Amino acid sequence: MMIRPKLILAGGSGFLGTELAHHFNVLGWDVVVLTRQPSQARASIRDVAWDGETTGDWTRELAGALAVVNLAGRSVDCRYTPANRRIIIDSRVKPTCILGEAIARCERPPRVWLNASSATLYRHTLGAAWDESGTDFTPTPAVHDEFSLEVIHAWENAFNTATTPRTRKIALRTTLVLGHARNSVFPVLCRLARFGLGGRMGSGNQFVSWLHQADFCRALEWLIGHDNICGPVNLATPNPLPNRDMMRLFRELVGAPIGLPATEWMLEIGAFFLRTETELILKSRRVVPGKLLASGFEFQFPAMRDALHDLARKRRPV
Repeated sequence: MMIRPKLILAGGSGFLGTELAHHFNVLGWDVVVLTRQPSQARASIRDVAWDGETTGDWTRELAGALAVVNLAGRSVDCRYTPANRRIIIDSRVKPTCILGEAIARCERPPRVWLNASSATLYRHTLGAAWDESGTDFTPTPAVHDEFSLEVIHAWENAFNTATTPRTRKIALRTTLVLGHARNSVFPVLCRLARFGLGGRMGSGNQFVSWLHQADFCRALEWLIGHDNICGPVNLATPNPLPNRDMMRLFRELVGAPIGLPATEWMLEIGAFFLRTETELILKSRRVVPGKLLASGFEFQFPAMRDALHDLARKRRPV
């Protein structure tokens, strides 16, 4: 009997984890999801209990696995109160640390460990795009990104200091992933555009780096299969675009003739009532996938117009 390759998905019950589990399951992989709330709803995907902080029976699943993908982390779409700040950092650092310990002790450790990170690490810029060679991680007070950088530095430090000499490591510096999850950006911006609120946000000049959910899954499959790629990898298309152009494409998609702009003070008020932060909108993230392109990866959806129309054709109720 042919042995199927095994993928361990830590924190794999959210939007991206669900997409990855489905993608690799279709490919015939043995997919194991480490989750705080195991469910038997998916017959072909195994849920295994873990708390993201301590070792336990879940560590047995690591032996002989081809890859581990760690996506654990509380959403940053909230107000950055002291309590939420602590939760956001701990929910990323603690699972990363315990995975590192478990992999280090494993007799047959996974061949590759891909750990979530964020392309928000790169400095706010309206100029040249950042690839993985960029090392300017200076915060920009005007867009309130100081805490985000603190989180990412702690996250990547926990990953980089884990001693796993037999396991290749990749930090997934992910940008905005467009998909169908109920509270993800695609359905939210579609709703805003339909209601006439799909104008530029702030100046509209800030760049948005992004990725179709299908290319996110395909990129991880590619990274797992290419042993020469390690270290930080930007998960983004080669074509970031200004916020004003992105919103125009959403208006075009839903057939909205106009879209009222949202000034920065309007965004501040809206963010307060929605319990989120304006940094998620105002920071200019101009990031490109240097390592993916250099390795020969081809994007299925390199242009946002094509990505939006594909998602619209496969739209789920929102």
